[in-house]
Amino acid sequence: MAGMSKDDRSIVSWFAFVAAIAALVVAIVGVGDSGSSESAGGAGAGPAAVTVTMYDNLSFLPATVTIPTSGAVITLINDGSQAHNMEIKSLGLTSPVVQGGQTIEWTLEPLAAGAYDFICPQPGHEAGGMVGTLVVSDAGGGGGGESAGEDPHDVNSPAFSNAQMDAIMLNVAQQFPAVTEGKGGELMEPTILDDGTKEYTLEAKIVKWEVEPGKFVDAWTYNGVVPSPTIQVYTGDKVRIVVINNLPMSHSMHMHGVRVPNVMDGVDPFTERPAVPGETRAYEFTAIGPAVGIYHPHHAADIQIPNGMFGALLIDTIPTPQKLIDKGYPATPSKTVNMVLNDAGTIGLSLNGKSFPATEPYTLRVGETMLVHYLNEGLTAHPMHLHQPTGWIIAKDGVPLDEPWPTDTVNVAPGERYSVLYMGMDPGVWAWHCHILTHAETPEGLKYMVTALIVTR
Repeated sequence: MAGMSKDDRSIVSWFAFVAAIAALVVAIVGVGDSGSSESAGGAGAGPAAVTVTMYDNLSFLPATVTIPTSGAVITLINDGSQAHNMEIKSLGLTSPVVQGGQTIEWTLEPLAAGAYDFICPQPGHEAGGMVGTLVVSDAGGGGGGESAGEDPHDVNSPAFSNAQMDAIMLNVAQQFPAVTEGKGGELMEPTILDDGTKEYTLEAKIVKWEVEPGKFVDAWTYNGVVPSPTIQVYTGDKVRIVVINNLPMSHSMHMHGVRVPNVMDGVDPFTERPAVPGETRAYEFTAIGPAVGIYHPHHAADIQIPNGMFGALLIDTIPTPQKLIDKGYPATPSKTVNMVLNDAGTIGLSLNGKSFPATEPYTLRVGETMLVHYLNEGLTAHPMHLHQPTGWIIAKDGVPLDEPWPTDTVNVAPGERYSVLYMGMDPGVWAWHCHILTHAETPEGLKYMVTALIVTR
């Protein structure tokens, strides 16, 4: 699978992503802040207890927190996916960092009465409006602050402002491309056996996978990555795929869209018995191409596939149609990219196992071409839209088309594969996303199935 070179990523670093925001926005809804809380407990009842929830829309709820001078235990809940925490600058107090989806307790010792500003000290969050006020009162608890009924995710809230929406969007967009642990889909090199057979070894196992910054999930994988390693072979190759099952359940592997003998189809109980935990199973076939396939489980597939067990299996290459060569397209693409779509399981709405802003951007120079294999391993269709340039569909499910046809949006149903050839035409940062808008945007800004193609001269 083609990724980004160091030179490519340097292009990203100097490019003005603020301009990309305008290109990427389709229809965003925003979020407000504010709210209030009453501190629990009282005299003789132990430390006061207060709960503060932190959101990726850069808000605290409540934004005004009241505690007694005797101190309190603040329960900090991170309801988002980004890291957040609380800092009271004037007191020199900073809570531990709370990762997405986590909760911690932060104990404040006795404090002098007064009002103290607090912020989220994570980069850009204070500037985005993630601030509040801590009221320390001799009267103890009793709450206070802004209307308790306001929801920070309600764009109709009186506290919502256009400036806050802009700050939220900018904060998310400026994280792209966010660095996360793990990268899937890399080309896997085979072991060549004495008879020339290309052997690939896959271990089926569960690992922690970072889908987006700070969001780790239990991913079901081959070789610990999502997508699984790409396997590229050629017509006539003898192929042997060895699968070691270290899952907590049985497993069988099917090569979707690839011609194999029936006994190697990987559909238990019809063509084989399932491989139980701890067992190793081998699949052997002679490659017949071209093919743009996927290897994935066919045992408890409703669990194993959405949770991350899928990888591209390519045989030969898809030829550039003569009609496009006559239009000036080179016979060999400059890059080939596999883009695996998902929308369910622990991985959720994602491109190649990552969710925006952790998705990978791609680069082309004007005149270069990129062949993209869209492979849908989700549960619903995804209309994939690249703002520019217009693509040409040159193969469907690995079968070259007699006549290529143009598209700027290709609807990829579950199990389908489309091969689309793009040429860099006009320089710029061109948005690339699923056009089901809730798969690309949320009240917190751009998210999920969004990336960009960066075209330079």
